[in-house]
Amino acid sequence: MAFFHARKYLLLSRSLSSSLYSSRWLHVCVVGSGPAGLYTAEKMLKAHKGAEIDIIDRLPTPFGLVRSGVAPDHPETKIVVNQFSRVASNERCSFFGNVSLGTSISLFELREIYDVVVLAYGAESDRVLGIPGEDLKGIYSAREFVWWYNGHPDYNNLTPDLNSTDTAVVLGQGNVALDVARILLRPTAELATTDIADHALVSLQESSIRRVYLVGRRGPVQAACTAKELREILGIKDLYVHIQEADLLKSSADEKEMKNSRIQRRVYELLSKAATSQHAHPISGQRELHFVFFRRPDRFLHSDTGVNVSGVHFEKTHLQGDSGKQFAVGTGEFEDLDCGLVLKSIGYKSVPVDGLPFNHRKGVVPNVQGRVLGDTSEHAIIEKGLYVVGWLKRGPTGIIGTNLFCAEETVASISEDLQQGVLTPSSEPLKPGRQGLLQVLDSKDVRYVPFRGWEKIDMKEKIDGSLRNKPREKITSWEELLHVADG
Repeated sequence: MAFFHARKYLLLSRSLSSSLYSSRWLHVCVVGSGPAGLYTAEKMLKAHKGAEIDIIDRLPTPFGLVRSGVAPDHPETKIVVNQFSRVASNERCSFFGNVSLGTSISLFELREIYDVVVLAYGAESDRVLGIPGEDLKGIYSAREFVWWYNGHPDYNNLTPDLNSTDTAVVLGQGNVALDVARILLRPTAELATTDIADHALVSLQESSIRRVYLVGRRGPVQAACTAKELREILGIKDLYVHIQEADLLKSSADEKEMKNSRIQRRVYELLSKAATSQHAHPISGQRELHFVFFRRPDRFLHSDTGVNVSGVHFEKTHLQGDSGKQFAVGTGEFEDLDCGLVLKSIGYKSVPVDGLPFNHRKGVVPNVQGRVLGDTSEHAIIEKGLYVVGWLKRGPTGIIGTNLFCAEETVASISEDLQQGVLTPSSEPLKPGRQGLLQVLDSKDVRYVPFRGWEKIDMKEKIDGSLRNKPREKITSWEELLHVADG
């Protein structure tokens, strides 16, 4: 069976020769199977031929945000899964799904078991605005909405109401903001051939939303999206795009920013072109995308019942500061924007676990080139054998490829510490590695999903998807995922 009690694996591992186990292996545990974790595993396998790597993840499925974060209409971005699958199926690598750091096993236990522990579990929470009305119904984080339409098992019951309003407001103008706006506005016939979760497709097919506002605190020069993402949403068929031409006026500081950034210059050019080519008025029933600049939310407005969101009260802003450091300040002028759905795309946030130093202000683990520091002070001591990579290390920024360079830096630090004898002094007893993990999981009766359990999930999703002309039909409930993995 693919769904394992740890005791079964222990009996198998004890049949290995004692000479193999007593040789000096480097036992590595990577917590998190997203891009940062799998790039780290790949680099470790190449750099250290004696390394045995275990990857644990709280989900029964690997690949992190490649599966749960990449938009369903971006299949080319998901091709990296083929590379990651080769890493996870390497004979010196093992995947342990359905194993949660902090509940299934503690950080202290992992550090006792492994020579090296690399934390790569990313950011699974959200930043908050901290303004009145933020808890009204109809307000969601972009992460929640993305996980909902991507079939994440934590959010298959989210049920956002898309048919009681014709207007949605997206707070933010980064790539994730453009993703959620595009999913709301794209013809569902085009989404039907993607791997979008079936429950989301049905809801979008019944959606009455025809108007989406993308709202940013600063101007078009500072929009945080890439030209590729912007070009894609502007290219949606029969979409009316509205941009106030007055918002496109540039200051001398804006000009300097654009001169120093090809990306910002290209984004501005695309927005300017869209503004000049827009129709005078939208056609009745036509879907609309409105870019709104120089606005920051002051509070959320509630409906007559006092339960649901009915709009956003915005303060107008203007920019202050030098080029590259311009920030939005309020003008004291306000306006309301009516809507029945709000998606906050204002940033992800990592969460700490017991025993892990954490900078709550920055939302990262204090580190130097991936080496975890004992605290946030200037003279903090390095935590031996504990490393960090990805969003936990640098904050929730960058694209999938950014994690490759991030992983290279962390693995270089591990290699340097090995060369200097920091990690494996001969005076210390050998750490058990995988066998120790199996013993802990067995003692707590944790049933884990190995990589071949994921392969069974993968196969069923692809077979079910082929029946509906989709690349896969995602399994979206914990119960069914574990049942299929059990095989």
